[in-house]
Amino acid sequence: MTSVVIQEHPVADAGSGLYGVTTGPDGALWFTLAHSGQVGRVVPGEEPTTYLVDPAGQPTIIVPGPDGALWFTESRAHRISRITTDGETTHFAVPSRDGGPYGIAPGPDGALWFTEMNADRIGRITTDGAVTEFPLPVTGAYPSAITAGVDDAMWFTMNQANAIGRIGTDGTVTTFPLPTEAAAPVGITAGPDAAVWFVEITAGQIGRITPDGTIDEFALPDRAGRPHAITTSGSGALWFTEWAGNRVGSITTDGTIEVHDLPTPHCEPHGITRGPDGALWAALENGILARIDTTGR
Repeated sequence: MTSVVIQEHPVADAGSGLYGVTTGPDGALWFTLAHSGQVGRVVPGEEPTTYLVDPAGQPTIIVPGPDGALWFTESRAHRISRITTDGETTHFAVPSRDGGPYGIAPGPDGALWFTEMNADRIGRITTDGAVTEFPLPVTGAYPSAITAGVDDAMWFTMNQANAIGRIGTDGTVTTFPLPTEAAAPVGITAGPDAAVWFVEITAGQIGRITPDGTIDEFALPDRAGRPHAITTSGSGALWFTEWAGNRVGSITTDGTIEVHDLPTPHCEPHGITRGPDGALWAALENGILARIDTTGR
């Protein structure tokens, strides 16, 4: 097994609900605090700064936008929000009432694309705040995470429909059912191999889908680990969190899996990203960012 060093860096109170994490254009890590309605910023090795957004808004996924700002979803406030690197926040309501936006990612067209869990819609927002919505062809799909593929389309998980979806920039939607029943896909990311990779939280598997819709699935050592988020490491492997298993893990493009226990029990890892220092960083619900040194991976 590859030697991996994991260090813990507290950035928030345990009850604040540390959830999403990403690397900003300013060389800092940006994170969401879902329970306290805040967004935080920390440069590795320095003290964190937090910005109050909305105590009841539930900020969830956060990503860098094409405009040099950070963009994030507020699932309970039903809006998309933007925060500059100096902490100035702007909010944009989504047209669907109680839509529950969750996943968000920059698209190939200079806009950001997001999912609406409760509305069975995919949304598109320009950097000046203009929103367009596209209904899915199935109801009760619960679209979750979203990412840009190599084919100039957006790919997303359909948690309750047990499928992966693809939407072109023209709004055309295609769905691909998963081979495993009730797999409940959540996190998704573009891989280093021109495919899109995703996690199956209920099935305890990692999935891979090619641009033509071919799907492979890889079982985790602990099928009850409940994988949540996934990202590329920048060095050929993908890394994921296991919410119930209290672990992080890696998978190579040929399906080789390694898992690593986190130092603190019951810390509930959620988001994961490649940091500005080249390490992987995972957001733990107990208010800690875990730095995962993956030298050689």
